[in-house]
Order: sequence, then structure tokens, then C-alpha cells
Amino acid sequence: MSEGREYYEILGVAKGASQEEIKKAYRKLAIKYHPDKNPGDKSAEEKFKELSQAYEVLSDPQKRAQYDQFGHDAFTRAGRGGGGGGRYGGFEFHDPFDIFREVFGNGGGGTGSIFEELFSGGRARHSSNGATDGSDLRFDLSIDFEESVFGTEKKIRIPRMESCPDCNGSGCAKGSGMKTCPSCGGRGQTSISQGFFSLRQTCGVCGGSGQIVEKSCPTCSGRGLVRKEKTLKIHIPPGVDTGSRLRIAGEGEGGLRGGSAGDLYVIIHVHPHEIFKRDGQDIICELPIDFSTAALGGVVEVPTVTGKTKLRIPDGTQNGSVLRLKAKGMPSLKGGQRGDQYVKIFIEVPTRLNSRQKELLRQFADASKDAGSHPMIDSFIEKAKKFFSFGESRS
Repeated sequence: MSEGREYYEILGVAKGASQEEIKKAYRKLAIKYHPDKNPGDKSAEEKFKELSQAYEVLSDPQKRAQYDQFGHDAFTRAGRGGGGGGRYGGFEFHDPFDIFREVFGNGGGGTGSIFEELFSGGRARHSSNGATDGSDLRFDLSIDFEESVFGTEKKIRIPRMESCPDCNGSGCAKGSGMKTCPSCGGRGQTSISQGFFSLRQTCGVCGGSGQIVEKSCPTCSGRGLVRKEKTLKIHIPPGVDTGSRLRIAGEGEGGLRGGSAGDLYVIIHVHPHEIFKRDGQDIICELPIDFSTAALGGVVEVPTVTGKTKLRIPDGTQNGSVLRLKAKGMPSLKGGQRGDQYVKIFIEVPTRLNSRQKELLRQFADASKDAGSHPMIDSFIEKAKKFFSFGESRS
């Protein structure tokens, strides 16, 4: 940690920045310089540690007040606690991965993996013996409308952190094991003295287990996890909709030192359909019909998700009328009755008429001048008489 660079400068915020601004700056830079995103880049790793130290101080109102008043001296004069995560002078900083996990939702399977932010930020549960359950993961899956109706099976590839096959997630090289943490002496906690006060906190080196890896596994560098991709076959049940969440147990990130694997949550996104629109379990379809069918009535064929069916159009059907086809909607995820399909009528006015058609329509118009043929028009004219002069009868 460079004494020449201020914590505000490291995070790129002003001295009067709010706690939310400080957290936002840390989140952005921590993702950028996270070691998982910059493998082998020592410079990025150092910046990641610097960011964690700066955030640890500035995110704590009491520590920030000390820093604003005394600068780095407030921490070089701090007590003699063990070196959890590294020490600047006498002050004991937490493990940068612990800080990352805390800010990004307490996930990470003990590693602070960048996958927590990119997927779900799932859970990581620690036990006193060092076992840590793996994080839950999220995968967004797009499917066609028909696949949401009938169900389907999909193959997906999941990038994730899995338990190291050579050390079974222990992080220990073959022939070695765990040893007592030198920072806390196996107690799992360390003390920080500030004047007359002594504060106890979880050891940042061993994470509270009291033990650390004696010799790191060369395959996973002691982390207990390795990055892999796995292909999974997912069953999509009929009736799913955008936002439906499918849980696949044990297919999240691997656990550490005997911890259980996390779960995988598949979030469904259904592509829009060119004809059908979904409204809960019901389906809506717009059906164009010609003028004569609307006026005289008739039987037309209507597409449904289960195939075409016949629909009777009553005579005098108006534009925008909605007719119902029972049980022709979406299946229920819970196994209940299907929804309905609602057919919204759209009357198409004919275009490019020939002379014969025009003449017949003129004859029809003349025959329709008698009152009562168009009750909606007659009603509108009656209501509008006080605004416009329409005469006593339509011409």
C-alpha cells in the first residue's frame, strides 16, 4: 500500500463523497481489477488490494473520521493485531476477497469469484471446520413461444467454479493438510487495540476456522476451486412464461472442504410470437375478416396453439369485438385447466375495387339510407347536432 496515494484518490471519489458513492466506486473498480478477471496480472491484483483497503476505511464512519483527521497515521499507530489480509503499519486489514463478498451479496464459495457478480451473487455458508457451501448461479435462457406451450428440453453450457479434482476442494497439496492459523493461533478471531478499547473480529486469514492450508494444491493454487464449463440438459415444463425460474439442485458452484455445491437457477425468457399474445394463462389473437362476413355472419378458421379450429362469427359483428374459445389457451404449470383464447375481430375494408364491386356497394349504400341500418352512426349524429348542423337526415 502506497502511503503517497490517498484512499479517496484510489477510489476516484471526492472527500465529501457519500457512502453510496464510495460503495458504487468500489463495486465498479473491484470488478475491473478482480484477480479472476485478470489472471496472472500482478498489477491488477495489487490494485484490487488497494481498493479493498481504501473501501474498508472509507465505508466505516468511525475509521473514515480518523482517516480524515489524521491520515495514514491513524492506522500506522493502530494496535498490534495479527495480519488478516495484510497489514499497513500496525493496522490489520481484512482479506480483500471477504470485503468483495460482503459488498456483492455474501457469495463466492470462499473465493470471491467474479462469477458472483456476473451470475447471481448466491449464498456461501461457512462452518466452524472451514467447510463452505458453493454459491448459487443464474442462467438466462431464451425459448420460442411454442416451446413455452408444449415444453421442451435444452442443452446449456454453464461456466462455473468447481471443487478441485486433485484436492477435493481442500486446497491442500497431496500429502499435506491443514495447519493452525498463525494469525489467530487457531482461535478464529483476532484483536485490535485502539487506545483503551480492544475489539475482536473474525480472523481475515483463516476466515474464522482457525486453520489454513499447509501446502497449496498446485492445480488450484490453494483455492480449492477450478474454473470449468459443464453441459446440462434442462427440462422446460409446459406453461412457463418470461420470468419463470427453474431450480436445478447442486449444479451451482462447488463447495470447499466438504461444503455442498450451490444450486443453478434458470430464468426463462419467451420470444414474442407473430400471431399470439399471452395474458396470464389466456392467449389473445387478432383475426382479420372481410366486411361481408362481419355483416352477414359465417364460420371462419382460427389458429390456436393446438391447431386450427372453427369459429362462428355472428351477423352484425363490429370491429374490435372479442370472441372466446374455451380451453384453447396456455397449460397451467400447476396442472390445472388450460386458459382460454380470445379472438379480437378486425374488419378489413376492401381496397382496389373494380367497377362492378363499386357499383354494387353504391347500390348497397342507397339501400341502407333508411333509419335503423346504422344505429351507432344515427346515435352519434343525434348527440352531435348541438355542435354541427347535420340536417334532419343523412345524405
